[in-house]
Amino acid sequence: MDPYMIQMNSKGNLPSILDVHVNVGGRSSVSEKMKGRKARWSVRPSDMANKTFNPIRAIVDNMKVKPNPNKTMISLSIGDPTVFGNLPTDPEVTQAMKDALDSGKYNGYAPSIGYLSSREEIASYYHCSEAPIEAKDVILTSGCSQAIELCLAVLANPGQNILVPRPGFSLYRTLAESMGIEIKFYNLLPEKSWEIDLKQLESLIDEKTACLIVNNPSNPCGSVFSKRHLQKILAVAARQCVPILADEIYGDMVFSDCKYEPMATLSTNVPILSCGGLAKRWLVPGWRLGWILIHDRRDIFGNEIRDGLVKLSQRILGPCTIVQGALKSILRCTPQEFYQNTLSFLKSNADLCYGALAAIPGLRPVRPSGAMYLMVGIEMEHFPEFENDVEFTERLVAEQSVHCLPATCFEYPNFIRVVITVPEVIMLEACSRIQEFCEQHYHCAEGSQEECDK
Repeated sequence: MDPYMIQMNSKGNLPSILDVHVNVGGRSSVSEKMKGRKARWSVRPSDMANKTFNPIRAIVDNMKVKPNPNKTMISLSIGDPTVFGNLPTDPEVTQAMKDALDSGKYNGYAPSIGYLSSREEIASYYHCSEAPIEAKDVILTSGCSQAIELCLAVLANPGQNILVPRPGFSLYRTLAESMGIEIKFYNLLPEKSWEIDLKQLESLIDEKTACLIVNNPSNPCGSVFSKRHLQKILAVAARQCVPILADEIYGDMVFSDCKYEPMATLSTNVPILSCGGLAKRWLVPGWRLGWILIHDRRDIFGNEIRDGLVKLSQRILGPCTIVQGALKSILRCTPQEFYQNTLSFLKSNADLCYGALAAIPGLRPVRPSGAMYLMVGIEMEHFPEFENDVEFTERLVAEQSVHCLPATCFEYPNFIRVVITVPEVIMLEACSRIQEFCEQHYHCAEGSQEECDK
């Protein structure tokens, strides 16, 4: 008998129920095998689900402390600029969305990588002679988070490793570990405004290293790398033949005393996948539109990486079509004044917060140069009743109703991250409460009484 023949047990007429047996290679039929199976419920989460771990959620959700009922809660923990209502997007941005919706043109499915017209707008917006791109180099995604996910999925296999900043955005670890990709942390140096420890970075690279993630400007540090430092990072990547995933969601969100340099403008040798989106610069994180820009002037990625990104994007049918329809007007019509006012506010708040916290004994803030955050070191020897930054932040909530994220969430203990998007009056109040908290719990370290007496 043909080993792949399907036998139908009938005698000329089809029975009411077709009894079909498939005999493959002479082995027992499926129905015979099923006879020996005892049916029972056994539903378990997948390995991918079990391996998915979000450090922020794991730490914050386990904080069982209640805020002081006599003080209004001030949250300096959420990287969402819309929370307090003081940083609305520009009216041109809102109108672009209304027009796209009213047009009725964007209610159907779009290509998984986004409308060609929308990708052309992104390419035109970011094109420059130092890093030319076309629509074919653009993949639209559901927020920058999905852009990062697609890049990791196309570059790394289970068992390979990626290089991730410490402190760094926790999503890198969450995504990678769920895919079976190993994380190797390279160090950022607070005493050097969070520049990368390049020697330590290069020592981590091996034959299984799939990519280097560079987040500039930085979440959680608020740091902005200089052109010279970026060139040194690129030199390491070129020397070791490691592609770069550039998380540039805060691109152009830098203060007036420094300049943002897109990584792709500084190298023709290193292939770079740059991830960005509308969320931060346009202050609409809930609209979930991101993008990947493929910079590959030496054709190192070739068609395989491009095709891989297209295939991966087909798992879901791309980002919201209405936002795509609004993209042209958002990019072309948002006034420069809107961007300038946002940055002016953030710099003012950053200066205010840095100045206030730097004056508090036991705290060591690191001055930011962009993004929406400021990192503050805690001299734990002066706060002996707290074991670590997590306990410090728990008690700060319980006593002063001020919530900052412990930097253990970013793999960097004994620091806290402060979000600087809150209204100025709330920032002042928060800093005042933090000062009161520190004064109540500060102790002179052993052998330093003389310094404390000054």
